[in-house]
Amino acid sequence: KRKGRPTGIGKRRGTKEARLPSKVIWMRRQRVLRRLLRKYRQQKKIDKHLYHFFYRHAKGNAYKNKRVLVEAIHKMKAEQ
Repeated sequence: KRKGRPTGIGKRRGTKEARLPSKVIWMRRQRVLRRLLRKYRQQKKIDKHLYHFFYRHAKGNAYKNKRVLVEAIHKMKAEQ
């Protein structure tokens, strides 16, 4: 891909799942979200209760990406 090779539909042999498994995408997303949560907890931006709440929701597929998670954290903190 980096060398600029054709990657159009006609050049693909494997299924979408074989080329980039959804599990790999899931693992990447979870690691990003969990890393952010750990960082926020360490910086005292969220307490351990909020951390646990957001950690569980992230595992439950509530946050599509990091931006959505950050927005949710800000919203939750504003309500408190």
